[in-house]
Amino acid sequence: MPIDPAAAIEITAFAWVPSFAQGHVRDLRPRWACEEYGLPYRVRLISAVERPEWYYDEQPWGQVPFVRDGEVGIFESGATLIHIAEKAGALPPAGSQERASVLSWLLAAFNSIEPLVMETVNCMVFSRREEWARLRKPSLAEAVGARLDRLEAALGDRAWLAGEFSIADIAMATILRALPDDGPGTSLVQARPALAAYLERALARPAFQRALDAQLAPFAHNAPAKQKEGA
Repeated sequence: MPIDPAAAIEITAFAWVPSFAQGHVRDLRPRWACEEYGLPYRVRLISAVERPEWYYDEQPWGQVPFVRDGEVGIFESGATLIHIAEKAGALPPAGSQERASVLSWLLAAFNSIEPLVMETVNCMVFSRREEWARLRKPSLAEAVGARLDRLEAALGDRAWLAGEFSIADIAMATILRALPDDGPGTSLVQARPALAAYLERALARPAFQRALDAQLAPFAHNAPAKQKEGA
């Protein structure tokens, strides 16, 4: 679904981020949902370095995404996914087990998996030279591995977490793909074949690639001058 400047849905995203964050900023989630459900959207770009003061009135911490749909404004990527799925008629009926499963897995992705993944990113990327990070890595890898084992067992032989592909899978896939590798052959996801196959299925969806391409497109154009000179 091409970005449409006249679309009712507006997604706020960053104009540029450093290379390590490109493709992982969380506006990818509502973009992917819009692409999956055929909903046109437009994009409002803001600076990640000098976030405009007025934006904190919409998103208290200046984060992205913020989604505007007519008179409705939504922040937090999970809330944007629910709104977009509801708008598209892609959530099962209220009160059904199917809806409960989608929402349970959506929140499980954010509450049971993402905190440990983000701690792993901090430990292995941002703070990798710190002594505490070296000491934390073994127990953290064990904790993440235990969560992934339970996730793989719960997935079983199903293609998706809650029956049909849903916003729960958008959340879970974007979280799992953020797990850094600790050298060749040491991916926590790849070490679990069913989970690796699940992530591969999700990222092979054309809607994901369209959303990823759309997020990446502004970064080269809006890169700081010194970044462009070094390209």
